[in-house]
Amino acid sequence: MANESDSLAQKVAALDTKTAIERLDLRNPAEVAKLLAGLPPARANSILAAMSLEARERIMAAAPAGTDWMDAQRYPEGSVGRLLEDPPAVFRSGTSVASAIEVLRDTVKQRMVTYLFVVDRENHLLGVAAFRELLYAEKMQTLDEVMIRGAFALRPTMQLVDAMKEVVTRHYPVYPVCEEDGTLVGQVRGQVLFEQQAFEISAQAGSMVGVEKEERLATPLMRSFKFRHPWLQINLLTVFVSAAVVGIFADTINKIVVLAMFLPVLGGQCGNLGCQSMAVLLRGMTLGELKGMPIAKLIAKEAMLGLMNGTVTGALAGVAMYIVAGHDSGADPMGLALITMGAMSFSCMLAGIAGTSIPLVLKRLGADPATASSIFLTTITDVVSMGTFLSLCAHFLL
Repeated sequence: MANESDSLAQKVAALDTKTAIERLDLRNPAEVAKLLAGLPPARANSILAAMSLEARERIMAAAPAGTDWMDAQRYPEGSVGRLLEDPPAVFRSGTSVASAIEVLRDTVKQRMVTYLFVVDRENHLLGVAAFRELLYAEKMQTLDEVMIRGAFALRPTMQLVDAMKEVVTRHYPVYPVCEEDGTLVGQVRGQVLFEQQAFEISAQAGSMVGVEKEERLATPLMRSFKFRHPWLQINLLTVFVSAAVVGIFADTINKIVVLAMFLPVLGGQCGNLGCQSMAVLLRGMTLGELKGMPIAKLIAKEAMLGLMNGTVTGALAGVAMYIVAGHDSGADPMGLALITMGAMSFSCMLAGIAGTSIPLVLKRLGADPATASSIFLTTITDVVSMGTFLSLCAHFLL
């Protein structure tokens, strides 16, 4: 029976939220509560939040010890509060080591105990004692004598990104979570914190190419289709824009056929460079590194990087163009080589600017930068690179 429950929990974890709810609706509240308790707190809370109020209340009422979903629902999405667990070992100041050990004899049979939290009468956190320290302490000592005072604690309203920056150099297995006044409200496991942040980062990468955050490997076929298809339609429209640019210069391409060979080279190179700039900026947004940083200086840096990289790669592309065009009796190898280098340098510079500016503009407009940036960036780099290259050829060589 336990194996069947574990297998079902794994299947639920692999489903998107809507499908998971449909599967869980067929089971009784106690069984659902047990299944959700085995999931990461953030995942369980996301499923609960999407349920009807009536269903959510029934499941919360049947929740096993150690789950603190009611409190977690009070905190915003993406905050530490959504990962809260009920601490298994909380003791009043003045409790003896012997008394604590006696209480924990039964607790450790049901839950893992890593730290003991010592609080005052108002439930303010006074200190933390490692469970293993009790083995070396005298039984008549109090927890106040063996605990670490002024222990590090997270805030429930703290965003996961900010929490990760705080804990990245600490690596504790469990972190107490306290309100601003020091009131202990729960605990968060370090593993859960890192797993949730890893999921957020992976979801961001997927959203850049039109994959919804909710989509999982086990998401049903038609729902995956509904998640992805709208973004592909938008992408199709932007591709037509790029194709229209090429169509405008159809006569130029017909007269200098070798140009068709180098259009994908320019488009691909500029697109990759723009993606590099965008990836660095999105990472900075995720880690909160943009606070206090001059945006103009950042854009200028990426423009210079684009120009430098474009000049180097453009020189190599120009040499390749010179060699290829040399086999075409009607072409001007040197002119084409210089135009290729110039177009590559200019286009890569603009790609660096676009890769940095597009996410910033989308964020200012209230849109998710990770979701739409890639589509707009691809269109801009294609239009600029191909348009610049073909217009220079049409102006100077025809």
